[in-house]
Amino acid sequence: YRVTEVIGVSSESWEAAARSAVETAGKTVRDLRVAEVVREDVTIENGSVSSFRVRLAISFKYESGD
Repeated sequence: YRVTEVIGVSSESWEAAARSAVETAGKTVRDLRVAEVVREDVTIENGSVSSFRVRLAISFKYESGD
């Protein structure tokens, strides 16, 4: 397995940001296995939260080419 980090963003919630990151990664990476939240943060504009951002470490199976 290989592990790489991806970032998801949502104006709704951290959960929606994580879902977005996994769905986007799933379009180009096969056999996604596990996603671990590495970091969560928010963007603040004019004193209010404007977006939620999640950094995920995702693991997936890869082919070695042998």
